[in-house]
Amino acid sequence: MSLLVVGLSHRSAPVSVLERASLSVDAQIKLLQDTVAAEPATEGAVLATCNRIELYADVDKFHAGVAELSTLLAQHSGVGLEELTPYLYVHYEDRAVHHLFSVACGLDSMVVGEGQILGQIKDSLARAQELHTAGRLLNDLFQQALRVGKRAHSETGIDRAGQSLVTFGLQQLALGTPVGAWARDKKALVIGAGSMSSLAAATLARAGVAEVVIANRTPERAERLAQILMEGDEADVSARAVPMGSVPFELTRADVVVSCTGATGLVLTADAIAGGVESRVGERQSATGPARAAEFSTDAEAPLPAVTTTTTTTTAGADENCPLDLSAVQPGFSVMGEAAVAGMNAATLEQHAAWAAGGTVDRRETTRSGPEADAELIGALAATASVAGRIPERRRPEPVAEPPRPEPVLFLLDLAMPRDIDAAAHRLAGVRLVDIESLAEASADAPMAADVDLVRRIVSDEVAAFGAAQRAAHITPTVVALRTMAADVVAGEIARLEGRLPGLDDKHRAEITQTVRRVVDKLLHAPTVRVKQLAAEPGGAGYADALRTLFDLDPETVASVSRAEESTEKNAQNRGPA
Repeated sequence: MSLLVVGLSHRSAPVSVLERASLSVDAQIKLLQDTVAAEPATEGAVLATCNRIELYADVDKFHAGVAELSTLLAQHSGVGLEELTPYLYVHYEDRAVHHLFSVACGLDSMVVGEGQILGQIKDSLARAQELHTAGRLLNDLFQQALRVGKRAHSETGIDRAGQSLVTFGLQQLALGTPVGAWARDKKALVIGAGSMSSLAAATLARAGVAEVVIANRTPERAERLAQILMEGDEADVSARAVPMGSVPFELTRADVVVSCTGATGLVLTADAIAGGVESRVGERQSATGPARAAEFSTDAEAPLPAVTTTTTTTTAGADENCPLDLSAVQPGFSVMGEAAVAGMNAATLEQHAAWAAGGTVDRRETTRSGPEADAELIGALAATASVAGRIPERRRPEPVAEPPRPEPVLFLLDLAMPRDIDAAAHRLAGVRLVDIESLAEASADAPMAADVDLVRRIVSDEVAAFGAAQRAAHITPTVVALRTMAADVVAGEIARLEGRLPGLDDKHRAEITQTVRRVVDKLLHAPTVRVKQLAAEPGGAGYADALRTLFDLDPETVASVSRAEESTEKNAQNRGPA
């Protein structure tokens, strides 16, 4: 059997695809059950976070395993296989181990070095154990991944390279201001009471917000989280729980909103957010006057200021009798010699030239043609150029700068996948929204600490050690079966000796038995030790088969040893965590 992982993450897929492919807890359970029921896989585990969905399995065939796992991911995520395939990545054997260890250390996270992934890996393993889909391989793999992650955080400064997604999101909301200074005395609304929401509430409390309000579908969990905040080290913060139906009202009071729920639809629509902002703007209007409050319009796009049209006066000093329709002149141009002139027919242009020179024009004059008309037209153009300063031409209006957006009065952090907050809130004036997509863009430019190289070396060493241990463990049942067969041969020969020498006393019988066993042990010692060493090296998987062939070992005997070892390990896991 071999380790295979098929998945997608923020590194391989856009957030829009990750959002659609996200798996609920129920979907994860069904996916695990279907995975172990599939022919190529005997074990399965799902690692699903806000920025990755990965399916781990122990398979007996690589190509069949990739096809089956990809199909299962597509079926349970609701994204078609043809659409999902370009964003999937596949890791096999040692590369799969290297990938999970890197994930556990935070090297593959959106925020490099964040430690929250360890809790998510632990939850993934616990779910697989509870459903009995994790066997010997995945149990060893995930438990070792947890140990590698803890080692990386304790032996290096990877924690300095990154932080939790919550902290990074709050830093993006603060726009360069220290989070503590930005959050001080603000009122926060946290929607959800899961692990991410709890972390957000605790982080906001430590940052110095004056109040944390928790809204959750299950009131008991919200109340428990509020109680923990009130009784914790951040006891200076006021915390209370409210039902989900109170969210629209709480939006009118909150300065910061963090949402991370398992909902499949939007929790906060753009209209609800706009209503909350309007209420805040109303408060500011009463304090600062209507002129200031107008800056906080919640229109998706504020109207651009009108462009002032400059009119150049002529020698007549007014536009009376001008043959042009001034009301039709495009904004951004002067009347004289600009867009108003360009595009006119020859007769009208001649009328304009005469008028601009101070003469009079008979508007009833019909259009003329011929050499004389051409000469007069050239003269009209020259007259226009003398007044306008240049020959008329078409020009685009000068770009008009958009007015600056007003300072936000409501800060939104959406950590859910799929999203909880309507992306249209990005366009609302007075609102700053940071979501998974914007966090992914910001994290791409985040600096990495030098300690990351140390963590990479740790991962490489641990992958080599894990592979060697797994390969050595793979040959152990064969070695045990060989020694069992040798012991059976010794026992059979001693029994036959007793038949030939019935008068052999117990002392001599025991001495002979011990001597024969020592001979067999010495003969088998060097080969079995060496075969374990060879099997632990890359490419050593074939030594177990060679040993079975050389000594004509019964495959069923080897399999029974493996089952006995797995049963012993499973009983140990049921008694307590490793």
